Amino acid sequence: MTGAVTFADPIWVHLVWPALAVTLLLAWLELRGRDAFRGFVAQPMHPALVQQASAGRRYARLALVLGTMLLGIVALMRPQTPGGTETLSSRPLRADIMVALDVSRSMLAEDAAPNRLARARAEIAEFVDRVTGHRVGLVAFAGRASVMTPLTSDYGYFRLVLRNVDTESAGRGGTRIGDAIRRATAAFGANRGVPRVLLLITDGEDHDSLPMDALREAVAAGIRIVAIGFGSETGSPITLTDPDTGARTTLRDADGQVVQSRLDGDLLRRIALESEGVYVPAGTSALDLDAIIETHVKPLVSDTSARVLRRSPIEHFRWFVLGALACLSLAVWLATSRRRRAIPSHHSQRGRESNGLGAPAVGAASRPRN
Repeated sequence: MTGAVTFADPIWVHLVWPALAVTLLLAWLELRGRDAFRGFVAQPMHPALVQQASAGRRYARLALVLGTMLLGIVALMRPQTPGGTETLSSRPLRADIMVALDVSRSMLAEDAAPNRLARARAEIAEFVDRVTGHRVGLVAFAGRASVMTPLTSDYGYFRLVLRNVDTESAGRGGTRIGDAIRRATAAFGANRGVPRVLLLITDGEDHDSLPMDALREAVAAGIRIVAIGFGSETGSPITLTDPDTGARTTLRDADGQVVQSRLDGDLLRRIALESEGVYVPAGTSALDLDAIIETHVKPLVSDTSARVLRRSPIEHFRWFVLGALACLSLAVWLATSRRRRAIPSHHSQRGRESNGLGAPAVGAASRPRN
């Protein structure tokens, strides 16, 4: 064997202890049988009745039995050494795509018809139709982040949840991008070795959620981020329409000041750059979905080598199976090569002096009495 030896099923090593116990039991039975035979038959008769194996042969037979079991256990553990590589698949890898959607009140701005949030929902639904075959999930965030649907291939369920997402889904106002990235990173779960993409859609600046710290966690988990920024980086007022009266008003804060929606484009650019993703400044216009998918998303979720390679180990258990069979065969040979021989027939020598019926030989008859 060459290279480092590993075992595919090391759990079988625990059978060593039962193997040792069986060997000790056989040795005890061997000694007990010898003592019982000596107690039943007088010592002078031992060579005449049984041709016993020497102590060396008996010990060798027990050692071979133990070797048979130990080699069999090693074979069950499947010793391996590194081998060459093999192609498992030539198809593209299936990706995990998590959508983090900003649902703060500023997303109700009507600079993208009918408003930013409704437009984003429609674009996300269409996006899911374009990336079938991948798993998708949804995180809604504002002042806090909530997982609306985990990663799933059930696109009908995803659309149903997406349709009901609104500004009440996050439960608190504000925009905490760092919390959205952390919650999405946790929602990805354990890394399955497939591309992982976070589609981050927001229209605001971060409110002290330490997004760069969250970004480092995402990068360590192998996540790339496509950041899509709605709104203006210079800031603009938010106009809302009352659904009951149709009256249009400008959004104001608790002090009566006009709320300015300002997109933090610099932060989104840094997030995209450090995660090896991309930043798409959508502004106040509708998203160019085809361009985003073709230019930014597909290269991230596609397997550029078009094949999946795996290093195939070299199995060596067969040699240990052959070794176990050889030990077993030799142990059987030692046990049967010196068989018990038949009890010597002493009366056959007397046959030379008798007629075979126990009568005296001819010529040896007694004379009649006078």
